[in-house]
Amino acid sequence: MAKRSELREKIMTILYQIEMYKKNNFDFNIDNVIKENIDISNEFVNEIVKGTISHIDEIDTTANKYLKNWKINRLDNLGASILRMAIYEMLYTDTPKIVIINEAVELAKKYSDESVKNMINAVLQHIMDDE
Repeated sequence: MAKRSELREKIMTILYQIEMYKKNNFDFNIDNVIKENIDISNEFVNEIVKGTISHIDEIDTTANKYLKNWKINRLDNLGASILRMAIYEMLYTDTPKIVIINEAVELAKKYSDESVKNMINAVLQHIMDDE
């Protein structure tokens, strides 16, 4: 069984792919995009991907509330995918918030630049502090 950190990396990729499909007006099926990226059905992946997609407006509103003089749609697509996934997990699951922040920051270190990583960290810290 894959570790949650590996699964979050898959989720980030799936959310990124869906975002690119949307921006380019491509038709897609969420289940097919998930299957293209992960060999076996995984409840955690399904929940986070589908939950993030279905709550995207609330997630973006939350992100924009804490992004100082910035909007989530100005982040690079991978950075936005990481942030959206983490915000969904913080607001709608009982995963410890510090775990979510650490995982998101690690993904941002790997896939985004320092400023995006710092922005993701700051937004998630604010959400945790306000809960």
